[in-house]
Amino acid sequence: MKVLGILGSQARHGITGQLLQTVLDNVAPGVETETIFLEDYQIHPVAVQEHNDLAFLVKKLAESDVWIWAAPTYWRTINGILKKFLDCLRPELVYTKANGDTIPGQFKNKHYLSITDCYVSSFENFVAGITDETFKAIDRVMTAAGVIRIGEIVCPGTLHLQQLPASKVKLCQRYGQKISHRPRKDDSTLKRYLQLFCMIALMSFLTMVIQQGLHSLWSISNFWFNYGSFVIIFCALLFALLHFVTFWKHRRR
Repeated sequence: MKVLGILGSQARHGITGQLLQTVLDNVAPGVETETIFLEDYQIHPVAVQEHNDLAFLVKKLAESDVWIWAAPTYWRTINGILKKFLDCLRPELVYTKANGDTIPGQFKNKHYLSITDCYVSSFENFVAGITDETFKAIDRVMTAAGVIRIGEIVCPGTLHLQQLPASKVKLCQRYGQKISHRPRKDDSTLKRYLQLFCMIALMSFLTMVIQQGLHSLWSISNFWFNYGSFVIIFCALLFALLHFVTFWKHRRR
């Protein structure tokens, strides 16, 4: 079992590096760890042969079971160092078919954890989603490559921060333990069906309760009125629930 940290920061020991190192320091005994500081390497597209460390870094990725992508958020998105590395990795991450579509390459079914940080406060990041695009950029690349997401760590408010907050240290420690176990191939199909069933059951129950209230106000027993009101109420409740879950669950703080 090997965990590889990829640090795409300009500072080796900055907040981003501290987050990454805290995770690596808390993996279980016997798990091998290694950190790649991207600034130490010459990274160019595969066609460039001279002074290019890309093949060496690809070998490091292939030897590892879990990758930790760690990079600060600049201008509301992924920083240039890591972006360049991911761009140059494209031929290794995916195969491009004749029609331009891509399929996962040699790294399919590996796992990854994402780490980022930003200057803005936790509240502003929660409301405005400053770090969202960084995570989305990494997720898009990893999804195309067939690499499975373990989780993410975000640390806002880093403008004058010198040491990690205790809450972030605990979060890094928890993820260090989580990634220490060789992940099984993820298949959440049954879990998603159960979630969908519970969601539909809840929405149907609430819809029928509201319909009973409407019937007490208007004594209309027409089939089409009942059907139409059920569909409208059900969809309104479902859309509200999905929006609530999407907004609150995926906001980074």
